[in-house]
Amino acid sequence: MKKTATNKPDYLERILKARVYDVAVQTPLDLAPILSARMGNRLLLKREDLQSVFSFKLRGAYNKMVNLSPAQLARGVIAASAGNHAQGVALAAQRLRCKAVIVMPVTTPAIKVNAVKARGAQVVLHGDSYSEAYAQAKKLAAGSRMTFVHPYDDPDVIAGQGTIGMEVLRQAKGPVHAIFVAVGGGGLISGIASYVKRLQPGIKVIGVEPMDADAMARSLKAGRRVVLDHVGLFADGVAVRQVGEETFRICRELVDEMILVDTDAICAAIKDVFEDTRTVLEPAGALAIAGAKA
Repeated sequence: MKKTATNKPDYLERILKARVYDVAVQTPLDLAPILSARMGNRLLLKREDLQSVFSFKLRGAYNKMVNLSPAQLARGVIAASAGNHAQGVALAAQRLRCKAVIVMPVTTPAIKVNAVKARGAQVVLHGDSYSEAYAQAKKLAAGSRMTFVHPYDDPDVIAGQGTIGMEVLRQAKGPVHAIFVAVGGGGLISGIASYVKRLQPGIKVIGVEPMDADAMARSLKAGRRVVLDHVGLFADGVAVRQVGEETFRICRELVDEMILVDTDAICAAIKDVFEDTRTVLEPAGALAIAGAKA
């Protein structure tokens, strides 16, 4: 895959060539009328909850795996995930007919564990956090020659998530002033920012994290990747102790601002979205709305 003169991945090209639509759909970009009226602004919701695995994560997972060689697919893949990436990897493995092993923290909600098992993946429960599950997955990968599919710190994964930014710019009727993005390890915001800032650099890309899981905000402030001593698990989908190396590099360059929100704000955002859509979001899915309201 082509790289720029500075030896960095050309994410615009990678996003345009991403194979996500083998498994993903272009989700609606819907106006939230009640919340928009309350905020005195026009708030649009990118409905990634309408994907088959109820999350955007299948985009990056599939784009990574579809680019593996036949020999790599034959050996299988392994991943660590708190839930949504696991379902994306399991779906991709099902579609590509390869073995998948997913290491998940023991704290993972049963509904996510069962969803992964239902797609034929082998689940290994290990550790109390994503970091512990990640370490175990890397250990298993080294001993098995299976390919590790990182949930965020991989150019193909980032490019897959970046197709959301491409869709937003295509679907928006009228100017977009800011895009608020939930941040865990940074794959989603890195992909969106990589596309949006190349085409419309005036649009602000703003990351949102829980106050008790603010690895990206702290890292950007410190100018280096920091490791959190512990993370809150209410928004388990973004409970990451350390952001990715590549995602940190991209966010330093392209992200305009980080906003931190507390649990009360996340709960209020869940209620707001329910009023507009009659859909109940998981806490990580409501982060961006909480940030837009802040």
